[in-house]
Amino acid sequence: MLRSDRPSPDPAADPVPSALREERAHHERCRAALTVMARGAEEHVVTGEDVSASGADAEVLGRALRTRARRFRELPEGPLFFGRLDFASAAPGGGSEVEGEVEGEAGERGAHAGQSYHIGRVRITEDPTAPPLVVDWRAPVSRAFYQAAPHDPQGVAVRRRFGWTPGGRGAPEDLTALEDEHLAEPPSDPPSGHPDAVAPGGLLAAEIRRPRTGPMRDIAATIQPDQDDLVRADPADSLCVQGAPGTGKTAVGLHRAAYLLYAHPQRIRRSGLLVLGPHRTFLRYIAQVLPALGEDGIGQLTVADLLARQPVRARDGAATARLKHDPRMARVLRRALYAAVRPAAVADAGLTVPDGSYRWRVSADELHALVADVLAERPPYGTGRERVGARAVARLRERAERRAGPRSEGWARRLERSRPVTAFLDAVWPKAVPEEVLAGLLSGSPALDRAADGVLDADERAALRWDRPPRSYRTARWSAADLVLLDELAGLVGPPEGFGHIVVDEAQDLSPMECRAIARRAPHGSLTVLGDLAQGTTPWAARSWPELLGHLGKPGARRVALSTGFRVPGAVAELANRLLDALGLPAADVPRIRSLRADGTLTVRRVPDTAAAAVTAVRAALAAASGSLAVIAADAEVPRLRTALTAAGLDPDDPTAATAGSGPTLLPATLAKGLEFDHVIVVEPAAVQEAEPRGAHRLYVALTRAVTHLEILHRRPLPFD
Repeated sequence: MLRSDRPSPDPAADPVPSALREERAHHERCRAALTVMARGAEEHVVTGEDVSASGADAEVLGRALRTRARRFRELPEGPLFFGRLDFASAAPGGGSEVEGEVEGEAGERGAHAGQSYHIGRVRITEDPTAPPLVVDWRAPVSRAFYQAAPHDPQGVAVRRRFGWTPGGRGAPEDLTALEDEHLAEPPSDPPSGHPDAVAPGGLLAAEIRRPRTGPMRDIAATIQPDQDDLVRADPADSLCVQGAPGTGKTAVGLHRAAYLLYAHPQRIRRSGLLVLGPHRTFLRYIAQVLPALGEDGIGQLTVADLLARQPVRARDGAATARLKHDPRMARVLRRALYAAVRPAAVADAGLTVPDGSYRWRVSADELHALVADVLAERPPYGTGRERVGARAVARLRERAERRAGPRSEGWARRLERSRPVTAFLDAVWPKAVPEEVLAGLLSGSPALDRAADGVLDADERAALRWDRPPRSYRTARWSAADLVLLDELAGLVGPPEGFGHIVVDEAQDLSPMECRAIARRAPHGSLTVLGDLAQGTTPWAARSWPELLGHLGKPGARRVALSTGFRVPGAVAELANRLLDALGLPAADVPRIRSLRADGTLTVRRVPDTAAAAVTAVRAALAAASGSLAVIAADAEVPRLRTALTAAGLDPDDPTAATAGSGPTLLPATLAKGLEFDHVIVVEPAAVQEAEPRGAHRLYVALTRAVTHLEILHRRPLPFD
C-alpha cells in the first residue's frame, strides 16, 4: 500500500528519482508564484489600488491587503505543500468517489476524476482564472487527503506525502522524499477496530515525531480522520472534546477556528471568533498556529483577561474563593441588583411634567403597573430602566396628543431628559454600577442577608463579608474571584459583546461562574470546548462534562473523546494510565490513552540530591537530545533548581518571558498545562502532588508533557508506586 520514492543507496542509480525531481520543480514554481502574490498585495497597498472608496472601507481593505502580504512572506518553516491527491480517472458508474469543490468553484460528483491537487497551508496560484498550484488544506476537495482510506478511497487513486529538511542559513527548505499510498488497490490487511485506525506511514510518523522547538506548530499535514470530522463540523454545532494528553485536542480546536474562518468567512468574521486559554504562557505557546494556517487577528485571551474589569489587588482565602465561584452566587447577585428596583417609591401624586401652559400627569397606579410589567419581562437591568422611562413618556405623550395634538420625536426626547422623569426613574429603577452593588453586598450590610436568604447559610455569608469595608466602592481592593462576580453583575445590567464562535481550552478548570461569563459572550454562537477531566486542578474543576456544559449554556453540545496519543510515547501513556486508575475517574468519561508510538523512553531514578541530579540530567539531555527541554517541579522547588542550574552555567529560560532563549525551560508545575516538550525532567513528584488539594491531578499533568523522553528524579517515595 505504501511505497516510498527516496534517493537510492546504489551509487550507480540516479540519486534523485524522476518523481522527486518533478515535485521539486513544482515546488520552485510555487515559490516563485508566492513571491509574485506577496509583491502584488504589497503593491496594492502602496498604490492604493482598489481602495478608492470611503475612508473606512479603504482602511479595512488596506489592512486586509497588508495582512495578506505579511502572511505570504511569513509562512512557517516547511514546504509550500505537504501532500498531493491523484484522483482515479473514473469510478464505477462514472465519476470519482469525491463530491466537493476546489477553492469555492462549484463541483459535482466526478468533477475531480483524473485530476491531481497539491495540498498546502495556503492557496497558491499563478493566475486567478487558472487551477491553483496549491489547494488550501481547508478546501472541500482537500478533505479526501485526510479521510480517504483503503476501505473507502473516495475516488483517490494515490495519496502522496512529502519529506523535507530545513534549508538553514536563510536557504529555503528542500523536498527530500515522497511516499505514495495507493488507495485504489485492495488493502493487504483489513483494518481492525476503528476503520481508520491504521499505523501511519513512515513520512507521516516522522512528521508526527518531529522534535518540538519553540512554540506549538500546526498539524495541517498530519490531521487524522476523527480529528478532521471535528475540524469541519458545522459552525452552528457546539462540540465538547475530552482529550487525553497528546491526542491533539488543542490543535483540533485551533484548526477548527481556522476552518470556520475559511469556510464561513462572512458569518464568523461578522460575529467574531475568540480563543480562550488557561494562562499567558499557554497563549504564547499557541500564538503562531493560526497565523501559520493563514489566519491573523483572532483574539486570544485568558479567562482572567476576559474578566479584567478592575485590577486585582486583594486575595481571598481558599474557602471564600470557592464560594465566589459557586453558581449560587448568580442568584444572590441578581437579588442584590434588583433589590434597587422600588415600585413603592412612586409618589402618591404619580408623575407630573410641566409643558409650557400644560401639565401632563400619569397616575401612581399606572406607574406601579408599568414597573411591574417590565419586571415580569426580566430584561437586562439597564434595558429595564430604559423601558420604564420610555413607557412612562409614552403615557405622557398619549395625554398630550389627546389634548393638544401630535407631538414630535424631539418633544418626546426632551421629556425623557426632563427633571421629573429622571427623578422618577432614579427613585424606582436607579442606575446600577456593578462595583457599587458588589461593594455594598460584601461590606456586611443587611443587603447581603436579604440577597442570600435561603441561598447561603450564616457561615457562608460571614466568609463573604469584608473584614475592613472600604469607604467607597471606588477605593475597593478587588480579588480575582471578585472579578467573576463583577462580570456577572455587568452582564445583568447589560449583555457584553458576543462572539459567533469561542474556542475554550483547558475547560475542565473553569468554575461555574466563569462558565457563565463565557456563555454570556456566545448567547447565539457556538463553542468548541476542549479539556481533560483528569487534568482538572482548580478547586472547582469539573467532575463531569454535562454539568459544565450546562453552565456554559450548551447542554446539548456533542461530546467526543480523543484517546489515541499520536505524540505521547507508549511508555509515558502506560504511566499516565496507571495514574488514571489512582485518580478514580470513570473510564466511560475519561478513556485510557492508546499510544501509536513504540519509541520514546521513560527513566526513573532515585537520587540523594534532586538539584544536583537535575543539573546532571540537563547536561546529558542537552548533549544527546534535539528539540525542546523542560524541567518541571513543584512551584516552591523552582527557586532552588534555578539557583543550581544557573550556578552550573545552565541558565534556564523563564517560561513567562515573551521569547525563549537557548537554555532549558524551568517550569513550575502550575504552568505546565497545555505545553509539550521533547525531553521532560520531572523533579520530586511527591512535592508536586502535596503542593495543592488536587495535587494528584497536577502530577498527572506534569508527567504527561513529554513527547519523546520522560525522566523522573526523586529522593522521596514516588506517590504512584
